[in-house]
Amino acid sequence: MSRPVSELLEVLDGAKGGAGTTDGGGEAGMVTTTRRGSASALDSCGTTALLAFVGAGPGDPELLTLRAVALLEGADVVAAETGLVERLRKHINPDALIVPVVENERGELGELGDATVSLTPASRMKNLLGEVAAGRRVVRLTSGDPGLSGVVAAEAALCAKAGVVYEIVPGVAVSTAVPLYAGIPLGRSSGQGGVRIRSLADVADSAGKPGAGPLNTHETLVMVGPAHLLEAAAAALQATGLAKATTPVSVTADGSLTTQRTVVSTLARVAVEAAVLIAGGGEVVVVVGAAVADRAALSWYETKPLFGWKVLVPRTKEQAEGLSTRLRGYGAVSHEVPTIAVEPPRTPQQMERAVKGLVTGRYEWVAFTSQNAVKAIREKFEEYGLDARAFAGIKVAAVGEATAAALVAFGVQPDLTPSGDQSAAGLLEDFPAYDPVFDPIERVFLPRADIATDTLIAGLIELGWEVDDVTAYRTVRAAPPPAEVREAIKGGGFDAVLFTSSSTVRNLVGIAGKPHAATVIACIGPQTAKTAEEHGLRVDVLAPSASVVALADALADFGQTRRVSALAAGEPVYRPSERRPGGRRRSSAR
Repeated sequence: MSRPVSELLEVLDGAKGGAGTTDGGGEAGMVTTTRRGSASALDSCGTTALLAFVGAGPGDPELLTLRAVALLEGADVVAAETGLVERLRKHINPDALIVPVVENERGELGELGDATVSLTPASRMKNLLGEVAAGRRVVRLTSGDPGLSGVVAAEAALCAKAGVVYEIVPGVAVSTAVPLYAGIPLGRSSGQGGVRIRSLADVADSAGKPGAGPLNTHETLVMVGPAHLLEAAAAALQATGLAKATTPVSVTADGSLTTQRTVVSTLARVAVEAAVLIAGGGEVVVVVGAAVADRAALSWYETKPLFGWKVLVPRTKEQAEGLSTRLRGYGAVSHEVPTIAVEPPRTPQQMERAVKGLVTGRYEWVAFTSQNAVKAIREKFEEYGLDARAFAGIKVAAVGEATAAALVAFGVQPDLTPSGDQSAAGLLEDFPAYDPVFDPIERVFLPRADIATDTLIAGLIELGWEVDDVTAYRTVRAAPPPAEVREAIKGGGFDAVLFTSSSTVRNLVGIAGKPHAATVIACIGPQTAKTAEEHGLRVDVLAPSASVVALADALADFGQTRRVSALAAGEPVYRPSERRPGGRRRSSAR
């Protein structure tokens, strides 16, 4: 049975024992709240423990365990470093209280250090257990694996002493995962000589002290800690005789993220050759020993076709989710900039009559050409208390994979999608002509944007159909992006821009300016490419089909071809933003 909160705090006060820290909330942002705990949150995680120590892995949110995600989604309070919270924001309960945590550089392996403010474990736990006593579920989030954290071990020991029920959720260890992402699997060396794992802070302080013996030929040393300690740690390794000046070394920053960077050097030269990583600050993972040689053949992450590319996607985060996920799979860093805002039609009466016509049997077909059209109809249905059953007996056509997916999410399975080009012209090639014998109704409902072209209308009329062309939504130019984004667009800060429609071309140029001549321009189809060229842009990449997946794949093919050509010529692999050629390259597809 857990102890009363007053007794818990007395135990923790005794643990502090005059360690020189202040009572009551000394850490910035470490406050309690009178907000009541969420009963649903307490029930959703399947545990009686109100406090969980959760490992966040090396950085990539996709490396979180399923248990970690469940606890973060149900948390009332999350105590973590700011960087961890920002990376994992989408998995954290949006109503949770965020408590900043700062560790000192000796805090734990795999957790960012160099702190200027830090509480002892007892001080921190006193604050967090106040939240637990109020019935709130607390997640103490730490990078890497809590099993390698000395601070978490100390905090858990205090919980045990106080009789608090808690759980510890393992995470992917930074010390083993980051070398793997750098193409250095530690297992190849551990089978012969073993692996040592230490903090950079401990190694940096070891100069002049007895060492643990030199690394043998097949042994590997892994060090984790603040980048500014790298030079001191390298010197200490040589001074103590643990490793020779010529021993191979790799240094990796931002491990497992699409901004990951690795430098390979020797112990004598690493402080100079990794100066850029040191200057960048933050945490690094250092591998010392013969295993570093494996990187030349086994580097798989930093050799992705678009690795490190900054790709501008002129869409909202919601619209660009599938495309951005695909780009991240190729190693790119996706930046979403909305160029179009969607608003209701100025006069809703036409839309209202059309929706009523769906219910009363006015239409044989409904043709959707965009996700926004599906969204507009769905919202109008919900306004009238209708659902997907209102489409019973009506045939539904959809242009584009995203449009079809939006219909399926609504509960409507499209009867017709283009077998070829995902466009209005492609739909017309497959759309049946009106047959008075087999089609009891000759009318098609076409909910569209106010700026849509007449290609589909003219084609349907030619096929014998009557068309109700209804403005379901208006597209207006979005507000300009921040000044730094506009400057990056015009100054060549982006490696590529993906255009998914002619309107995204017009609006991006209108609100942010023309992309730099070095930026790769990729277009989803011929019409979009034509619009880009009319605005003075030369198109490098043209998707083979009108889908965002094909567009991302085409850009990746372009990046891979570019990479292979550079390596074949014995040249470094530069991103487009790193080299500004005088003229733009044309895609081989054009």
